[in-house]
This record gives sequence, C-alpha cells and structure tokens, in this order.
Amino acid sequence: MPAEQALRVLIAEDGAADRLLLAQIVRRHGHEVFTAENGQQAVALFAEQRPQLVLLDALMPVMDGFEAARQIKAMAGEALVPIIFLTSLSEEDALVRCLEAGGDDFVAKPYSAVILGAKIRAMDRLRRLQATVLAQRDEIARHHHHLLNEQRVAKAVFDKVAHTGCLRAPNIRYLQSPYALFNGDLLLAAFTPSGDMHVLLGDFTGHGLPAAVGAMPLAEVFYGMTAKGYGLAQTLREMNAKLKRILPVDMFCCALLLNLSFQRGTVEVWNGGMPDGYRLAASGEVLATLASRHLPLGVLAPEAFDDRTEVLALGVGERLLLLSDGVIDTSDDQERLFGVERLQAVVADNREPEQLFDEVLAAVERFGGRARDDISLCDIRMVEPGAELPTAMVYSDSGRSSPLDWSLGFELRGASLKRFNPVPYLLQLLQEIHGLRPSSGLLHSVLSELYSNALEHGVLGLDSRLKRDAPGFAEYYRERGERLAQQIDGHIRIDLKVEPQADGGRLIIEIRDSGAGFDVQQVLAQPLQEQGFSGRGVNLVRRLSQHAQWTEGGRCARVEVLW
Repeated sequence: MPAEQALRVLIAEDGAADRLLLAQIVRRHGHEVFTAENGQQAVALFAEQRPQLVLLDALMPVMDGFEAARQIKAMAGEALVPIIFLTSLSEEDALVRCLEAGGDDFVAKPYSAVILGAKIRAMDRLRRLQATVLAQRDEIARHHHHLLNEQRVAKAVFDKVAHTGCLRAPNIRYLQSPYALFNGDLLLAAFTPSGDMHVLLGDFTGHGLPAAVGAMPLAEVFYGMTAKGYGLAQTLREMNAKLKRILPVDMFCCALLLNLSFQRGTVEVWNGGMPDGYRLAASGEVLATLASRHLPLGVLAPEAFDDRTEVLALGVGERLLLLSDGVIDTSDDQERLFGVERLQAVVADNREPEQLFDEVLAAVERFGGRARDDISLCDIRMVEPGAELPTAMVYSDSGRSSPLDWSLGFELRGASLKRFNPVPYLLQLLQEIHGLRPSSGLLHSVLSELYSNALEHGVLGLDSRLKRDAPGFAEYYRERGERLAQQIDGHIRIDLKVEPQADGGRLIIEIRDSGAGFDVQQVLAQPLQEQGFSGRGVNLVRRLSQHAQWTEGGRCARVEVLW
C-alpha cells in the first residue's frame, strides 16, 4: 500500500504473543501501529494518538473491549473510526454484543493475515466514504448558510419595496403567511394624489424566491404610477407589459387590483385569475363577489390585454374580503381541501363583522390543514372621506427654476378619449410649480372630476341620474363601458394658464367638451341627501377650489386655484 494511504492503527490485545503477531501483520501492510494491553490503555492511547482504525480484543482485564469500544466511539464523534473486534467467541449472542457495543466487524482467532488485511482495506474504504460524506455535508451547509444570508438580504430589500405604501392604514387588516422564506403572494396598498386608495393582491406562479422575482418590478410600477395619479387601466397595462417582457413563459401573476374612492363611495375592480373576493355589508352579509373575469398579468401580449374594470358602490362601513388561493387550497391529512364552500359557510355564519377576519383564520386552523402555497388574507373597510387629503412631498428648493407665467392647451379626440388619461401628465407638469406641490392631491381631485364629467356626461352623454341607487350605479358603469367601446366622435379641450401674483400665483383650468351640456344650477340646487351617487363631482370641485363656474350651457368648466 502506498505511504500516502497508510493508517494509524491501534491494537488492544492482552496476550503478548497475539499482540506482537497482529502488529507485524499490520505493519507489513504499511500502517503505523500503537499497542495497548487492556481497554483502559486503549482508550488513553486513542485520546492521545487519534488512530484511524482500532483492532480491539473483546475480553481483556481492567476494562473489557465492549466498554472500550463505547468510549472510543463517543470520543470519535461524527468521524468514522472503524473498530474490528478480535475474538475467540463463537456464540451468536457474543458476536452480536460486539457489534452492539460499537464494533464494525470482527475477526476470529487464530488470525489470518490475508483476511485481516482485506478487512482493514474494507474498513478504510468505509472510513474514507464517511469522511467524504461529512465534508460534502459541511460544504452544503456552508453553501446553504451563504444562500440564506443572501436571501435574507434580498428579502429585507424586497420588504422595504413591497411595504412602502399604506398597508398599516386603520381600515386595512391583513395576514401573509409565506410557504418559504420569500412570499410569492404580493399585497400592496398606496394612496393616489387625490386620496383614493389603490390595493393590489397578487399571486405569482409557484412560491419562494422564484415567485418573488417578479414582485419587485411589479411593486415599482404599482407605487410609481399610483403616486403619479394613473388610473387602474393604465397601471394594469404597464404591469402586464412589464411582466410579459421579463418573466419566462411558464410564469405569470394572478392579480386583483382595486381603487377605493372615499370621496365617491366607490370601488373599481379588476380580477385576473385570483379567487373571488367578497363585498360585505356593514352587517356582514355578502352583497357581491369580485369574480375573476380576466387572464393573469404577464400572459397576454400588450395589444391583446383586457384592462376593463368594474365599478361598484361601496358605502361607509362596508368591507372587502380578499384572499389568495393558499387559503382555499389548504389540505387536511386526508388531502381534502378547505375549499370555497367552507369559506362561504364561515362568512355566512358570521355575526360580528369585526371578527370575520379572525373567524376565517380560526376555521382554517381548525381544519387541521397544511398550507400548500403562500397564504394571504386581507380585510378592507370603507370609511368616511378624510378631512384632509394626503399631501405630496414638499421640496425645499427656492422655486426660482419653476415656470411662473405660461399657458397650455390641447385637445383629445376619438381613440385618445378611449385609451388616454391626461390627468397624470397634467399633474406632473403642474408639480413643476414650486407653490403647487403641496396641493398635488387637491389638483388631482379637481382635474379628475372635471375630466370625468367632460368625458362621461359631455362626450358619452351618460345621465348621472342613473347613479341614484346601487343598481342604477352598476348600470351606469356598464353603459359607460359599452359607449367607450364604440366609435367616439366628440372631443375634450383642456386649457391651463399660470399667472404670477405678488405673493404667489393663480392657476386657471378650463375644460370644454363637445356634449349637450347640463343645467348646473339644477344640479347645485339638489339637496345632498337626494343626490345618491350622482352630482357629487360638481360639489367636490366647488369645495376644493377658490372659484369654480360652468359656462356655455355646462359645456365649459372654469376653475381657479390660488397659492
């Protein structure tokens, strides 16, 4: 045997002749030998010399081989130090005792040099195999530890990006339970400049890190476009196009996107592949389901993507219950799923709406199931519009670079009215004026209301009186969608004028449409309690601006904002 394969071998034998014979046999095979006369000496030598293989007589004075084997194995720990028992015992029970004491093999007396050499080589192969396994295990553990550290860093960044919105708002309650370190479910919420709330619940294909890869760009698009005042349709188109571009073909994102308007008392919904959400009355009963009517994000090419949304009335105190499929796909020991029917039974049996969230979680836990996927549950409550709209960030520059004396006019026609919302672009332009930056929320509300009125009532000719009750409200937005899908012959013109003044400035907004106009005084004369869901826009614009008037038979709205 080559020198590099030589072993350190401990021989423990109380018979001097046998000890000498064994030492000669082992040395002839090229190994280094240490000898002991009893078990106690063998244990001491092992601790001192750390041999790689032990030949151990079973019956010795002071300490027998059985006890010595137990102590040597304990000192060796995870490393395999093979022990070959040297024994004249022939009874089965005695031989079994040798193995149970920690022996790996045994050699019967008288000793055969050939058999002993073969057994030493066999034990050495086992020893090397064990050492290889331990080294590979330690290498895997190091890689695993390194990977976990990288994932923890990535998760910290991901959480900061994903949770920069308003998930801690008092009207939102949520739970996310990831199947792995990373959550493949994505829950985002943020305020628009006008104080509406956008909420996205998404579920990427799979779970863990691969499922979370697409969440970062999706969150960036969501927060960026929401902050700039883009509507759901434009945000959806951008998110779908981005995911279609960056995700592999077998990945996509089921998503449910909401826009809650506290001013209007409405919720706009788009559901692509997510489980049904539930619109609940203040008393708890189900008023409507938010069913999936679209393919998930990242499946269709941009030109085939369907961004049509539904708009529902949502009164103060009413709630929305949203969930990912991890809830209904939770399975018990018999592989039965928790399922939609059990969820609906929990909702139907609920008597305290404030407790519904906890009751759903308790029902899943009582089901005794195990999650097959990431779990997300979200409860959103409609509240009264706040006294103040969320304000934009105020920059500390002097404003000297801001344009203070300018005007702008442009006109939208035909297909532009179907696909293009000018409000975010106008808002970005107006935020270049230093004095208007703190009023970005107010400006977004005013511009959105004026443009919506011009489009819906002017160009499309919709009658706002349809929105007097909830059924009429749904019919109004169904009709709006149908008219937008048809050819549009009208136009809307928007004029902005900025004038400097001694202590600030004045913004004049004029929006004209090609419609038939309306009786402004009649709308303003209606008591608020009789308006239902209609007529709110005109009053909101008057309340938010310093001066608002409608001329040309209601076809032209002129609003002034001072700063």
